[in-house]
Parts: sequence; C-alpha cells; structure tokens
Amino acid sequence: MAPKTKISKADIITASLAIVRESGVEALNARSVAQKLNCSTQPIFSNYSTMEDLKTDVMQSAKQIYQQFIERGMEGSAYPPYKASGIYYIKFAREEKELFKLLFMRDRSQEEIKEEREDISKLLHLISANTGMSLDDAFMFHIEMWTYAHGIATMIATSYLDWQWDMISMMLTDAYEGMRERYKNKEGK
Repeated sequence: MAPKTKISKADIITASLAIVRESGVEALNARSVAQKLNCSTQPIFSNYSTMEDLKTDVMQSAKQIYQQFIERGMEGSAYPPYKASGIYYIKFAREEKELFKLLFMRDRSQEEIKEEREDISKLLHLISANTGMSLDDAFMFHIEMWTYAHGIATMIATSYLDWQWDMISMMLTDAYEGMRERYKNKEGK
C-alpha cells in the first residue's frame, strides 16, 4: 500500500489561490479545493478549522502577491516611482482580475477599516519630496490620486474598458499635474 501524500497548508493555499484566480472568490469552498488537490475534504479541515480561516490565509497570500507586484513594478519601471505605483496598481487589476476584486472590490461593510499611514508611508514621502507638500497634504493628495487610479483599475478589472497604457499613463500624468498645481495654489493663498 502506497503511503498517503501529506497535504500541507501551503498546498491548500496554492490551490485556493488558483481557484480564486480562475473563477473568483465565490468559487472557493472545501470541495473545489479538494478537487483541485485531487483529494477528499479531510486534509483541508485537518489544516483549517473553518473555511473562514482558510479564506483569511488566502487573503494574506493575495496581499503578499499584490505587494510584491507593486514593489517589483516600482523598482524596475521606466516611470517615476510614484507614477509606477499607480500604473502597477492598474496592471495588477488587468493581470490579476480576480485577486484585485478579492482585495479591492469586496464588501467591507463588516470589516473594521483602519487608516494606516504606515502602509503608504513610502509613497507619502515620495510625494512630499517631489512636490514639497507636507505629509498631511501628501496624504490627501495620495488619497485623491488613488481614487482616480482605482476607478481606472476597477473599470479594467470588470472589463468595462481596456485602454492602452499610453492613454492610462497620460491620464495619470494629467491628474497628478492638475492636483499638484491645485495643492501648490492652495499653499500660496
């Protein structure tokens, strides 16, 4: 009799991420994971007490994938770093539609949402260094730019539109320059 293959948490998370990427988070359940791993549901519930616990780990893994995607984009881009963060946010929406939806388009009404400036500290310092804005103004500037970029990303993730990168780049530049000018005029008054 051949020994049973041990299915690890990492195997389960990898299979779960594949399911989400292929079919969306709605398709993630114990049976679909078991089918992907070619096993029964027993290994899933040996590693996880509930599907919610598994979904929490899947969410954390998706966040890591997203953060690595953005960091690589900002480091290796032809765009200035702050613009690259917006471009690669939109690229993530195009290349990882279902992970983007999981992270940024889910119902969060039951979640406690904290304003975490530490998460965007690097971006705030980039804005401040490039524009001379205070960190408080850089925070508001970033929120406005992120809202704009999120709108484009959402339209791409939902296949509402499929603009070319030169168009997206021009739009982000126009928004950045327009808001920078507004903040400059605000400080001058």
